[in-house]
Amino acid sequence: MEQSTHLWDPHASRSAGALYLAIAFCGGFSIGYVPMQIVASDAATSSANLLDNRGLYQLGVLADSAVILFELAITAILYQMFRQVGPKLAMVALISRAGMITVMGVNLLLWVMPYILLTTSTKWDLAQIHALVQFCFEAHAMGVFVWQLFFGVHLLALGRLILKTDVVPHLLGRGLFIGAFGYLVQGIAKLTFVDVAAINYTYIALLVIVTVSEISFGLWLLIRGSRTTPKPIQSAPVAA
Repeated sequence: MEQSTHLWDPHASRSAGALYLAIAFCGGFSIGYVPMQIVASDAATSSANLLDNRGLYQLGVLADSAVILFELAITAILYQMFRQVGPKLAMVALISRAGMITVMGVNLLLWVMPYILLTTSTKWDLAQIHALVQFCFEAHAMGVFVWQLFFGVHLLALGRLILKTDVVPHLLGRGLFIGAFGYLVQGIAKLTFVDVAAINYTYIALLVIVTVSEISFGLWLLIRGSRTTPKPIQSAPVAA
């Protein structure tokens, strides 16, 4: 039996952990906090909020842009780290997260359009501009649920990969795998306009699980994963 090694690069682990935490911070700000301060139930108020909070809005755009760039980096790093554990699953994780990043890019464009509409001179009626601004905000909100579908698939694959390796604690893999259904269920429910209390409570509970698991995984990669040494595994002998 030949000895082969699952190469666990401590530098890659440290980078992935730092990127996870950076994405959590920037994404929480740009996706969670900023829209709550700007988007209102009526178009005129949303437009006024944007113009009154330009600095906050621009910081949100900056944070969104950073998330996309960080996502590109972490997608490549995670594929490098796990491709020897399960090549097909690693490819699924790569493609699904890349799909998520693509939707995020379109979503960022939708988020920027209201500022362009409100600060560019046009012959449109003010009410029409406000209506378009609100439309872009609402489309942006729905876009979040679209990229959640891709991210849910990514987490299913990543969770399975973690369960296939003896390097990362399996509890984290289970948390990511089970919690992934929170993104999938919420995304499908919101995109199909289903509002059932039992479904809402279910995906909220799952999202709590996956959020804790993601942050824990990022911390583990940053602190413990960077100290993990490669472990030899058995491979089948190569025929002469």
